[in-house]
Amino acid sequence: MTIEALPANQPETFYRGDGRIARFRDAPALPDRPEDWVGSVTSRFGLAPAGLSTLPDGRVLAEAVAADPHWWLGPRRADTGVLVKLLDAGQRLPLHVHPDRRFANAHLASPYGKTEAWVIVSARPDAYVHLGFARDVAADELAGWVAGQQVDRMLAATNRVPVAAGDAILCPAGLPHAIGDGILMVEVQEPTDYSVLLEYEGFGLTEGHLGLGYDLALDCVDRGAWTPARLAGLRGAGARLLPEAADEFFAADRVRGGDRLAQGFAVLVVVAGAGRLTGERDDLPVRRGDTLLVPYAAGPLRLDGAVEAIRLAAAGHGDA
Repeated sequence: MTIEALPANQPETFYRGDGRIARFRDAPALPDRPEDWVGSVTSRFGLAPAGLSTLPDGRVLAEAVAADPHWWLGPRRADTGVLVKLLDAGQRLPLHVHPDRRFANAHLASPYGKTEAWVIVSARPDAYVHLGFARDVAADELAGWVAGQQVDRMLAATNRVPVAAGDAILCPAGLPHAIGDGILMVEVQEPTDYSVLLEYEGFGLTEGHLGLGYDLALDCVDRGAWTPARLAGLRGAGARLLPEAADEFFAADRVRGGDRLAQGFAVLVVVAGAGRLTGERDDLPVRRGDTLLVPYAAGPLRLDGAVEAIRLAAAGHGDA
């Protein structure tokens, strides 16, 4: 067997969950923490090694990949290029933003920023996310809101976007956003933990500028207006789960029984039903709540049964 069925990996964080990860995994003994970092070679910002995934045999995934990158990643790949999470919003998350690759390279010594995307697994009625400013916001206006923690004004300037189970939305780096309460999602992102918090006091924090100071950190914020037409472009169309703008960063594909999965490093999150995942070296049952780590060495795979999963991989790691 090459495919690894991963246990939950739930680092502590500052906001509340609501038990949805435990219910999704059918594992009531799990701690009520709001994030499960799946197949992670990324640690929490300033809190390493928290966030790193451990394989069932006790090895740290990051160390296993470094020891045998061809087996895990295939030819000409140096890293996984992706971080996948289950995220359970037990409360509205703070309004925040992630730097793009240019900013991260210049100020955080990282080739990766943090463009991300969300696939909604379940959502309460009238669930929503705040996504982008609805009007142009001046630099001094934003700085004043953040310095004074004028949360109502910040949120009033954003777009409040309804979401429901099955939705998928790209959130480009730089775009201010806040996930509303009552949502369980699969999140795929570049492999960093960089967040600039525009809102922090109500979450028991004293700042959130990545150690850069807000004068610099706020330079990564997209302060432009996001119209309904621009927001619509953050969703996929037809058979695509995500828009083409995501292709530079990662792939997220919905796969069902009868589908074939191309060779490549990936994370598979089973979101409904039960079935089997088979390949030249693998034959294992899968069901809703499973999170599976698929190495390059697994080769092409087939998913069978009354089952639905989300396949997540970095750009260039094969297509479902």
